[in-house]
Amino acid sequence: MHDNTVLLILACALATYATRTGGHLILSRFGTTHHRLEAALEAVPTAVLAALVAPSLITNGPAEALSIVIAGIIALRYSLMLSVLSGIVCLIALRWLLV
Repeated sequence: MHDNTVLLILACALATYATRTGGHLILSRFGTTHHRLEAALEAVPTAVLAALVAPSLITNGPAEALSIVIAGIIALRYSLMLSVLSGIVCLIALRWLLV
């Protein structure tokens, strides 16, 4: 790996650690938080996942779009690991069939 790649990985790790610990430290200073704030913070992972997946759903081909939809449906009922695994298997199979 190039030196820039290692530095980029370390910078991203540091930024992730700083935001996680910073958020925890800020929220721990308050005794209790409002239920609306808790609901908003619980929605953040879903919003981030949607922001990461939506461009692939729109810009890539039909195999990617169908795999995302199938993985999303499976995620509603089963674990995240099974959802990711089924999405990957579905993508590989659809790419093989459609190419």
